[in-house]
Amino acid sequence: MKQKFVIISEYGLHARPATRLVNQAMSYESELSLTAFNRSVNLKSIMGVMSLGIYNGEVIEISAEGPDAQEAIKGITDFLVAEGLGKVSE
Repeated sequence: MKQKFVIISEYGLHARPATRLVNQAMSYESELSLTAFNRSVNLKSIMGVMSLGIYNGEVIEISAEGPDAQEAIKGITDFLVAEGLGKVSE
């Protein structure tokens, strides 16, 4: 499963929200990855997420593979929207 988002947070995915996103991802059994700038990183790795340097207006894609993939995509979507970090992109 995959879902694209546009980052709407003024400061992008800086340290604090990135840490909360990684913690959210760690609550799922599925393998989760974040893709931006034609690079994919493990969404459960704060160093990987931070290495991408994602700023306001960037399009990212979250993908999930595993037993709770659908639940993980929904949970990550809900998190990004509720925290004002991103919105669903087509």
